[in-house]
Amino acid sequence: MVKDICILRGRTIDEQEKLIIKALIRNPRSSDNQISKTTKVPVRTVYRKRKKLEEEGIIHYYLNINLDKSGIGKINARHLYLIKFKLGLSYTQLIKEINEEHNVKTVFTEHIYQSFLAEVDGRVALVMILEGERDEDIVENFNKIIVPSLKKNHGPDSIEDVQTIRLSDPIRFFHNYMPMLNIKNGRIKDDWKDELLFIT
Repeated sequence: MVKDICILRGRTIDEQEKLIIKALIRNPRSSDNQISKTTKVPVRTVYRKRKKLEEEGIIHYYLNINLDKSGIGKINARHLYLIKFKLGLSYTQLIKEINEEHNVKTVFTEHIYQSFLAEVDGRVALVMILEGERDEDIVENFNKIIVPSLKKNHGPDSIEDVQTIRLSDPIRFFHNYMPMLNIKNGRIKDDWKDELLFIT
């Protein structure tokens, strides 16, 4: 189980904030007292700066449940789908329709690991990482659940092209998390050097 932090752009991060962020990258469950001990930043400063980083949207916390064979073992396959829509479908329209689609909040959660808006050859596109117990399950769920929903929301001829890639083992998440290399017991290993942690 790994809880991840995403760093967003927008302002300069000072040296104390960098120390706090590195401590949180190592272990997002660290208390302000623990961070103060390891960074030598006064605990009140840790509290104030951490709260400000959160309120400004500079750091976000996510929990990742390891469904792979190295975790729960439920997920044995992942496919990346690139879905290119026809000309004329805008980002604004797609986002509006995504926000209004009930399946985004319910059914899709079970099948979609990650998804992104994209642009391909001047067209709006969706990039989705779908997962399942078997490759066949992913193909079935894509064609039986996801495609009908996309066509219902965006029109029966809205999908211009679909490309897929079968994914294997994950290497890196959120810049700093590499399950094969620096993660143990759901967090970054203690012997992973601070200078190897990316912030900005």
